[in-house]
Amino acid sequence: MKPSSLLRNTLKSIDHKGYPAYKGLKGTYRFSSYLLNINHVQGDPFASPSSLSLSISGRGAGFPKELYDTPWRRIAFQDHLLRLFSRQLSRVSFQAKGSGKSGLLATSSCGQEILERTALQVDPETGDITACFEAGFPARGRTIDARGLEKMLFDLIPKAAEASLYYQNIRRENLIRDIHLADDQQYIREQLPLLGLCAFVADGAILPRESGVSQKPMKDSVPFVSPEAYQITLTPPHCGSITGMGIPKGITLIVGGGYHGKSTLLKALELGVYNHIAGDGREYVITDDTAFKLRAEDGRSICRTDISLFINDLPNGKDTTSFSTEDASGSTSQAANTIEAVEAGTSLLLIDEDTSATNFMIRDELMQRVVSRHQEPITPLIERIRCLYEAHGISSVLVAGSSGSFFHTADHIIQMENYKPKDITEAAKTAARDFPAVSIPKEEPHFPDFSRCFSPDKRLRREHRVKIKVFGKDSVSINKETIDLRYVEQLADSEQTAALGYAFLYAQLHIMDGKKTLQQVVEQLMEQIQRKGLGSISGSSYPRTGLAMPRKQEIFACINRYRKL
Repeated sequence: MKPSSLLRNTLKSIDHKGYPAYKGLKGTYRFSSYLLNINHVQGDPFASPSSLSLSISGRGAGFPKELYDTPWRRIAFQDHLLRLFSRQLSRVSFQAKGSGKSGLLATSSCGQEILERTALQVDPETGDITACFEAGFPARGRTIDARGLEKMLFDLIPKAAEASLYYQNIRRENLIRDIHLADDQQYIREQLPLLGLCAFVADGAILPRESGVSQKPMKDSVPFVSPEAYQITLTPPHCGSITGMGIPKGITLIVGGGYHGKSTLLKALELGVYNHIAGDGREYVITDDTAFKLRAEDGRSICRTDISLFINDLPNGKDTTSFSTEDASGSTSQAANTIEAVEAGTSLLLIDEDTSATNFMIRDELMQRVVSRHQEPITPLIERIRCLYEAHGISSVLVAGSSGSFFHTADHIIQMENYKPKDITEAAKTAARDFPAVSIPKEEPHFPDFSRCFSPDKRLRREHRVKIKVFGKDSVSINKETIDLRYVEQLADSEQTAALGYAFLYAQLHIMDGKKTLQQVVEQLMEQIQRKGLGSISGSSYPRTGLAMPRKQEIFACINRYRKL
C-alpha cells in the first residue's frame, strides 16, 4: 500500500510521456478516508477504460449494521448506494477532457429491478464497502495528460465518493425507505407458500410500462384493482396492511379481449421474481421466485433432454427420452423448455398463448377424432398440465385470448377488462359444459429423467485466453460460439447476461466432468457464488464492475442453449 502523495508525485513525473507509462500507476493508494485501487490500466485512450475501486472501512462509512444484516436488506442497501454513486460519477464524468475515453467516470447503471451486482459490495460482517468503477485516463493524442488524471483522482472521485458512500452525507430517510421496502417485499414472498399462493399483485399497482424500450411506469395508466374473489390483505412490517390479488396455486387462466391487459399482467408476474425500486409501480407485484416464462423457440438446439412427457413415437424412431437436435421446431422447443424448467426447479410456469406453439398447447376434440391419438406423437400441454400440478406441485398461469380449451381444466379463470381483472370462473365453467372437453389419458405418464451429464468442451480448456462478449440481453459469445438468450425473457439486465457467460465458462473449466448431472453442476456453481461471491466466477484477480446476479433458472437456460454440449 502506497501513500496518495506518491501517486501525485508519480503523475507529475510521467506528464506528457507516452500513454503506456500510465501502467506504472497500478497499485493501492491510501487516501484520507478510503483506499484507491488502480486494478487495471487501459492500453491507450481509445481502449476499454481502466478499472478502479474504492475500499471503505465499515467504521469509516458509518452505516448502522441493521441496514444490511439480512441478505435482502444487504442487496437493497448495496443497490441504493450504487445508484447514488453512479449518479455522482455521471455528474463529474468527462470534466477532464482529452482524446478517446479521456475523463470518463462510470459504474453500473441500475434499472427498475433490484439486483445483486459486483459493482458495489458490502461485507455483511464488517460493513466494509467496495465500490468498483471505470475511468478513462486522460490523454492528449496518445500522450499522458497527468493534470487531467490528477483532477479525477484527487478532486472528482473523492467528491463523488463523499456524497454517496458515507452515512453522514446521504439522505438517510430515502435509504431507510428502501430497506423497509425490501423487508415488506420479503415478507410477502415468505407469505406466498404459507397462504397457498404463487403470486400477489397489490391494489394500486401500475403494470403497464412507458414503452417497449423503457421499463418506467406508464403515466395515466389504470391502477390495478383485485377482484373480490381473490382479494387478500397482508400486513408487512413497515407499510401497514396491503390489499391485493392473491393468485392461488394450481391452474389459473387469464382471458379477455385484445389490448385489455392480459399480457401486461403476465409480464408483471414474469418480473415479479425480482424486487423493484420505490416508484416503479410494481413494488408489490411478488411472484414465486422460481417462476419460469415458457414459450416456443424455433431453431434452438436441444441436447439429450427427456421430452417423452410430451413427444413420443416419432415416425423416424428417434429416442425422445434423450432427444437432441440443432434446429428444434416450435412444439419441440416448447416441450424441451418445459422439461428444462422442471429440471431447474420451477414451481410455476408462466405461459402466453401468443408466443406458444399451438400444437404443443392443445388438440381439440375434432382433431382427436380425425387424427387418432396413436397417429400423433405430440401429447399437448392441456393433457399434462393437471398432472404437473397434482403429481409434481407445478402451478401454471396461462394467458389465452382465442382458445377456450383450457376452461375445463383451469382451477381459476380471470378476465381482464380495461386492465381490471374480474373473476369469471363460475360463468366460464358453466358455459364450457356446452362444449366437449379434451379427453385426458388415464395412465400416469413417465416423468422426465434428469440424469444428463455433460463433459466439458475441451476446446475451451485448451484455449490460453477465452473471450466473452455480451450483446445486451440477447446473447453472449464464448470465443466464437454464441449462446442465444433472446427468448429467455426473465433476464432483466445485460449484466446478468455477462454473469451467465462467466458462470457457463466457470462450470466448463472447473465443475463439468462428464459424471456430475446438470443439476449437480448448477448446484455446485450456486454454492461457489454464495460462498465466495459473484465476482469469484469471473476469473479476475481484482474486484470488477459489470456483473449482476442471475437466477438458477437462467443459468440452466444458458447452459442448455450452448450448441457444443
